Amino acid sequence: MQNIIITGGAGFIGSHVVRLFVNKYPQYNIYNVDKLTYAGNLANLKDIEDKPNYHFIKADICDFETMLDIMQRDQIDGIIHLAAESHVDRSIKDPFTFAQTNVMGTLSLLQAAKAYWESLPEKYEGKRFYHISTDEVYGALQMTHPEGIVPPFTTKASSGKHHLAYGEKFFTEDLKYQPHSPYSAAKASSDHFVRAFHDTFGMPTIVTNCSNNYGPYQFPEKLIPLFINNIRHRKPLPVYGKGENVRDWLYVEDHARAIDTIFHNGKIAETYNIGGFNEWKNIDIIKVLINTVDRLLGRPEGADMDLITYITDRAGHDLRYAIDSTKLQKELGWEPSLQFEEGIEKTVKWYLDNQEWLDNVTSGDYQKYYDNMYKNR
Repeated sequence: MQNIIITGGAGFIGSHVVRLFVNKYPQYNIYNVDKLTYAGNLANLKDIEDKPNYHFIKADICDFETMLDIMQRDQIDGIIHLAAESHVDRSIKDPFTFAQTNVMGTLSLLQAAKAYWESLPEKYEGKRFYHISTDEVYGALQMTHPEGIVPPFTTKASSGKHHLAYGEKFFTEDLKYQPHSPYSAAKASSDHFVRAFHDTFGMPTIVTNCSNNYGPYQFPEKLIPLFINNIRHRKPLPVYGKGENVRDWLYVEDHARAIDTIFHNGKIAETYNIGGFNEWKNIDIIKVLINTVDRLLGRPEGADMDLITYITDRAGHDLRYAIDSTKLQKELGWEPSLQFEEGIEKTVKWYLDNQEWLDNVTSGDYQKYYDNMYKNR
């Protein structure tokens, strides 16, 4: 029996990882450690909350004594660390919180794992600290081909179709870090701490840097769920600048599969980039969302294009992100499974079919419910 902590497991990506591990590995004990900030919602995991190998612990990763107690009490063998503040706009307004959670929280976990694992006769044997990071630590890429070029790689997900790339350069694992926002700076710092604990203490660590995720259960401050909800209610769609910024998009369940593959088969001290080989300009994604929501709601396709509202660009807004996942594909055999068009169709349908979940999140009712639940314990 392996005992594994997944931090941030009530969040968007974390809940998909928890669900995958609980269902796929009944022989593991999965401990979901989450502070339940605004982005954490246990309703994301209703379908597995009664599974015998699932355990929820409400705790702050910055609390070293609590993290050490969990490590010792539950004899933790592995950590999959997803808990983080992740919204760039919030980091611009409140960089202190991002430094506290993303940097000091990661350091607290590292130190707790080190203290417990080094107390064991076998020490680090059979242990693993897997840290999930972002492509934003690499900075920005130039958009050398504004109209897009056919990328120099193919995947099973893109066979038979051409996906656009907006330049010849991509983020690779050996690229120099150049973070531009408080969010990406905090994640870059946490990445460095994780690698330092391997180099200094021999801790078995792995780091992955992933592109933008989309799919069910994403908090609706992010572009795709926010705009789906706004289109449904015919509210304005605020677009930064001209909407020309390019991002690489990955369906969240494909990311969860990648995390599973890397946790079990990745090489210690390695970095793996995870991306969808799937670049889109923001404005083009927004138009796809409008057409898809309108069609699924029985409106004339494109009827809500007039909701697009251009606003002042975000401070330090990186132009283009593009991940090269070749290393992960070649070494571990992972590939994205969905075309973006298929993934976005599934995503839009999920949000339209789960309006109660979306209403609870946007109203904040879910947070009041869990605050009261844990206040009375």
